[in-house]
Amino acid sequence: MASLLLALALISTGLYAGFMLIFQTGVMPALAKLSDEQFVPAMRRINEEVPRSVFMAVFVAIIVFPVAALAVPAEGRSAAQTWLLLAGVVCASVNHLITITGNVPLNNALASSGSSPDSEVRAAFEAKWNRFHTVRTGLSLASFVLIVWSSLV
Repeated sequence: MASLLLALALISTGLYAGFMLIFQTGVMPALAKLSDEQFVPAMRRINEEVPRSVFMAVFVAIIVFPVAALAVPAEGRSAAQTWLLLAGVVCASVNHLITITGNVPLNNALASSGSSPDSEVRAAFEAKWNRFHTVRTGLSLASFVLIVWSSLV
C-alpha cells in the first residue's frame, strides 16, 4: 500500500509541477503579449476553466497522497526517505497557502472588476499574480523533486 501511495504522490506532484511550469513558461508569456483589452477577458476565461474537477483533484492529491504515503507504515523506509517526503509535503502545503491567499483573491478581483478600464485591471493583477505564480512554480517543482528523491534513496 505504501508503494502505491508513493507512486500516486509522484504522479500527482509531477502533473501539478508540469502544469505550473507550462503556465510559467508558456501561458503567461503568451498572455503578456496581448493588449489590455485582450489580456483581461482571456485571463478571466482561464480562471473560470482551470479550477474544475480534474485540476481540483490534482490540487488536492499533491497533499493527500504524500501524507497518506507517510501515514502508512512502509517496510524498510529510511529516516531520509521520511524527511524527504515530509519536505515535499511542506513545499506543496506552502504552495497551497500561496494559491489560496495570493492568487485566488487576485483571480476573484479580476472576475469582479466589471466595468473598470482593462489597463487598470491588468495593472492591479498581472505583476502580483506572476510573482505569486513564480513562487508556486518553484515550490511545486521542489515538492516533485523531493518526492522523487524520497523514492530513490
